[in-house]
Amino acid sequence: MKYLHTMVRARDLEETLDFYCDKLGLVEVRRHDSEAGRFTLVFLAAPGDVERAREGSSPLLEITWNWDPEEYQGGRNFGHLAYRVEDIYATCQRLLDRGVTINRPPRDGHMAFVRSPDGISIELLQEGDALPPREPWASMGNTGSW
Repeated sequence: MKYLHTMVRARDLEETLDFYCDKLGLVEVRRHDSEAGRFTLVFLAAPGDVERAREGSSPLLEITWNWDPEEYQGGRNFGHLAYRVEDIYATCQRLLDRGVTINRPPRDGHMAFVRSPDGISIELLQEGDALPPREPWASMGNTGSW
């Protein structure tokens, strides 16, 4: 058995790809449009996994966009996606500078949470040991749910 991908649905494909690619930094590795099924599938990989993802040896995030409008409920029952990052403070600052709310700031230098435009919770984890606490993160409170 081999883990292949996690699928999340998008209400607005461009808004969702702006979040995952332009803000979070994932890379599109493959796309499939189905005229008959009226949907688009976009497969994304973390930058460090792109080559392995193209070879089929690394899991992907599959964004599914149904062309006919649908309303999606929930999101918390899904749990979250998790990504390891080189510098959690720099990653959170980049996201904040691009208009992303940091729902759970990295007060501990180790973990933070943000949400996609579709309400999917994203956990960011510091690679290796936690970084020393740093302002403004150390004293920043939670915003919304994560």
